[in-house]
Amino acid sequence: MATNGVNLREWITKVEQMNELQRVDGADWDLEIGAIGSLNVKRADCPALLFDNIKDYPSGYRLLTCSVSTPNRVAITMGLPTGCTDLELLSILREKLMEWHKEFPKYPPETVDTGPVMENIDSGKDVNMWKFPTPKWHELDGGRYIGTAHSVITRDPDTGELNLGTYRIMIHDEKTTALHISPGKHGRLHYEKWHERGEACPVAVSVGHHPLFYCASCVEVPRGSEYAFAGAVAGESIKVIKEEITGLPIPADSEIVFAGWVPPGKGRPEGPFGEWTGYYGSQGKRPKAPIIEVERVYHRNNPILLGTTEDKPPSDATYYRILMTSAILQNELEQCQVPDVRGLWVSREAGGQTLIIVSIKQRYAGHAKQAALLTSQLRIGAYMGKYVVVVDDDIDPTNMAEVIWAICTRSEPEKDIDILRRCWSGPLDPAIRKPTPAFFNSRAIIDACKPFEWIDEFPKDIRLNPALAKRVKHKWGWFA
Repeated sequence: MATNGVNLREWITKVEQMNELQRVDGADWDLEIGAIGSLNVKRADCPALLFDNIKDYPSGYRLLTCSVSTPNRVAITMGLPTGCTDLELLSILREKLMEWHKEFPKYPPETVDTGPVMENIDSGKDVNMWKFPTPKWHELDGGRYIGTAHSVITRDPDTGELNLGTYRIMIHDEKTTALHISPGKHGRLHYEKWHERGEACPVAVSVGHHPLFYCASCVEVPRGSEYAFAGAVAGESIKVIKEEITGLPIPADSEIVFAGWVPPGKGRPEGPFGEWTGYYGSQGKRPKAPIIEVERVYHRNNPILLGTTEDKPPSDATYYRILMTSAILQNELEQCQVPDVRGLWVSREAGGQTLIIVSIKQRYAGHAKQAALLTSQLRIGAYMGKYVVVVDDDIDPTNMAEVIWAICTRSEPEKDIDILRRCWSGPLDPAIRKPTPAFFNSRAIIDACKPFEWIDEFPKDIRLNPALAKRVKHKWGWFA
């Protein structure tokens, strides 16, 4: 069977060899798996979790969570060096992203006749979405969510452009799932185009696969390039199979894929669901979401479902989102010719989205404001953003204690905070009262740099000389 380097089982073997995998036997799909994942990810050394012998399911039907929650596991997933600090890994990733971007055209997906995902094929009356150990992740969830670390595959009916995106999917019944996509996202634009034609949108969903597919699907890469991006990262084209019902290319090495149609004019109440914001989305009157009418299911023998435990930050996928968003944003700022951007980090405490810190070496009046405004509106920083803080280059943007110190000592609220109104938000923003006809929010731009016009007069901060610190630690090491 066709296979390549994006095989989940090979990934599990590598992670286990690094002692970063914990096997869990006998957990209940009903809340227990979600609770274990939630508690696990709060640990600094949290392992990936591979659940087996899940209640009500046969041995071998497994679930993997916390796949990209640490630097080493992100490194294994993306083919990067292990043993790096956050900033070291971020620097390497920034360089690799530029390299991968240039390499995209060399790695279009390669169509093959078969692959591991074809070991079992269920059609018609045999389709049963309850076949897989889908958790109820949180107490107030409106159902069991099979799609949390997945790839929804759609095609633009006008251009033929493919998209792989991560949009939450709840199981309604044996042959029907929900499909919740926020306004403006590419998958939603695709199904809206199909529906404007009066046609059902073809869709295929991979819910078990190498974490690289999740990584490519859940953050911004150039439109239509997710398969090519994954190929550039892997160093070889991704092998895909033309799915028989929809004609969409599905990963040959996936563990579980289902395919069907998103019909126009049909919807069912969906949610609530515990989201990455730390709040339940779609509470109150449950809004209707489009459905997927499932016609075909493909899966490996003893399949492995990939999932994430979303929670109050930090949660399962927070670290990867931070790393990828920070790398893309800093690269984009430099491509916009903003000079001397020395660092950029998306706050872990804010879930990897709503608080962005930019460190610059100030070169001219207005430099900090320029960096802040662009950061707030470049696409990957624009969706559901709330705060952008710009600090001087002597502040480590990954260190929230230093960032807060800079805000409190270098900014004057009256002069250094600006508000942008009617910006791009979405239905997951807990601060927007629902229902609403449009999802707008505002942005606070905080200039926490030393005032440029008298920067040389600014009081000297207290800093321990590194040589003195080293000497004292050597002499008085009992307290270091």
